[in-house]
Amino acid sequence: MKINDTPGHWTMELTMDSLDIPPGFIYPAFVFGTLTYVMILFCNILVFTTIVFTKSLHSPMFILLLNLPILDIMGATALLPQLLHSIMSKDRSISYPGCFLQALLIHIYGSGNLLFLTVMAYDRYIAICLPLRYHSLMTSNILIRIIVGVWLFDIFILAVLFGISTQFKFCMNNIVDVFCNNPSLVKLVCGDSSVNDYYGLFTITLFQGGSLIIVTYTYTQILLTRLTNKQSDARVKALQTCGTHLIVFLLFENNALITLLAHRFESVSPNIRRALGVSVIVFPPILNPLIYGLNTKELQKNMMKIIKRARLT
Repeated sequence: MKINDTPGHWTMELTMDSLDIPPGFIYPAFVFGTLTYVMILFCNILVFTTIVFTKSLHSPMFILLLNLPILDIMGATALLPQLLHSIMSKDRSISYPGCFLQALLIHIYGSGNLLFLTVMAYDRYIAICLPLRYHSLMTSNILIRIIVGVWLFDIFILAVLFGISTQFKFCMNNIVDVFCNNPSLVKLVCGDSSVNDYYGLFTITLFQGGSLIIVTYTYTQILLTRLTNKQSDARVKALQTCGTHLIVFLLFENNALITLLAHRFESVSPNIRRALGVSVIVFPPILNPLIYGLNTKELQKNMMKIIKRARLT
């Protein structure tokens, strides 16, 4: 591993791949991107405020769900304002600190979503398979510890990953993607970057594989419980949120996994890699609030109340 010996490492100017937008489509692309960002902000802030200001939604499941809008806004904000600026200015340059921050926030968004969706599966498992112990296992103190633990774990794992990246010497300054991420930053390195590659594979296995194993186990147990036991009102209510959660998890898991694997194989078309990268940051923040809002009756009802109150004021 070559240690960076360039004093100006943090003052480097990097250039991201050209967007190749025809002149006639620049303004439509900017308007479409702006509307997308506004929609993401509106939908996720609506979910967030509905849960915060509705006491009946202050249950463990919805408190855990509260973290998804925060992560979705973080991911979209890390990408879209900078992307919209570059569309209008045609300037694809970005400072190394700016690129580093964008990559870090996008990775925290992605892994954080997987972690919280996994914890939500655990919550559903306890609610359905161990209903009599639910309130003792998911107390307020335990819930706070879980949430803080997930955030700290997410940030720590990725801080180590990006800490390794900063130790390399860069020989190039062209980011081969439309936004900054760890795989693209590693491609700027001259010399052996195997330490980062191995740790990167470890994080993929940890977040993707670990989440998939836990969610598969919990939903297998939920299915067995549903098939073998009579359903109480509490269990039926808990089951109603399982389908919604599973749809959100599978959409994000598959999209993120395909995107990460695309960076590992040079044979994948750069255009496909870019499209996949943008989709994993843009689609979930739009779809998550819509899926939860439409399929979770309790949340949908209170979201409509919040909108009505806003209109009256």
